[in-house]
Amino acid sequence: MDERTFGYIRVSSKDQNTDRQQIAMGEFGVEEKNIFTDKQSGKNFDRPAYRRLVRKLRPGDTLVIKSIDRLGRNYDEILEQWRILTKEKNVAIVVLDMPLLDTRQGRDLTGTLIADIVLQLLSYVAQTEREFIRQRQAEGIAAAKARGVRFGRSPLALPEGFAAALKEWKEGQLSARKAAVLLGVSHKTFLKWARMSENGQERLECAG
Repeated sequence: MDERTFGYIRVSSKDQNTDRQQIAMGEFGVEEKNIFTDKQSGKNFDRPAYRRLVRKLRPGDTLVIKSIDRLGRNYDEILEQWRILTKEKNVAIVVLDMPLLDTRQGRDLTGTLIADIVLQLLSYVAQTEREFIRQRQAEGIAAAKARGVRFGRSPLALPEGFAAALKEWKEGQLSARKAAVLLGVSHKTFLKWARMSENGQERLECAG
């Protein structure tokens, strides 16, 4: 049975472009019919195209990806999928942006060991960097709060005269439509502001 070559492409959202990965697959020689594409997060491997691809792979096939983060973003899961593909399914993997991650080269123990070590190092560095980013973000937020910076929705700035119009409307001295005209807004907007003021659903800030 002939060995086959497949490509796997992933972007994080539906509006992201796959052209660069498509071009790289074509230059490597992967036929378009053998390219599987997912447009969703790489946080896990519960992706429809990837699952179809794995079911289709046979021993001796080659799987091509542009970069290791196209396969996934979770350190432990990347290593587990790499083990399943190379050890259980006996599939070769080629990572175009990292020539050392090419298990076709010799397919001997040394070549496989080198690829496994490089993969573990790259995955570890990638995951560690993501954890550092999250830590820096948390520290930045904590420092900003310590300086008195407030997070969340900003107060809704209301036009000058709203408080007086609201009071007259509540006392029946002014209709909602006349209050809206006086404030230069629609009847619907005035009623919305009035409800928010009564229910305390928003922080309201009157201008002037």
